[in-house]
Amino acid sequence: MIGIVVAGHGTFASGMKDAVTLLVGRPEYFEAVDFALENSTDDLEFHLKDVIESMKGCDGILICTDVLGGSPFKEAAELSEELADQFDIRILCGTNLGMLIQADSARGYVNDVDMLADLTEEEGKKQIVKYVFSEKTDNNGDI
Repeated sequence: MIGIVVAGHGTFASGMKDAVTLLVGRPEYFEAVDFALENSTDDLEFHLKDVIESMKGCDGILICTDVLGGSPFKEAAELSEELADQFDIRILCGTNLGMLIQADSARGYVNDVDMLADLTEEEGKKQIVKYVFSEKTDNNGDI
């Protein structure tokens, strides 16, 4: 199974994990790493590394971060390089709930971390839509 780690600013990560748990049940090998206001980037690195190392038995690890270029993304990227000889890690940013649900579900039939990252990224993009309210009218122009 591929492990999933959500990392983000504030309580983004734990909030996303709670939402996934609410909707699909408690997922296995699915962890959250919050970057709280009082944490340093060293704290963030320590927590991320600890969670990654707890997934040693996984076929790979997908790290989903909140925003490109933010500290959670940067620390995940640095750790993916540092730990490349031990772990097969892929990182996505711009995480939304729909893509996390897809990632959790797809792990049941996908054992390749690149394929899981691709499916998850695709679903994340599909989840971003613009809704515009439009009043419906009949042929006479009446609502």
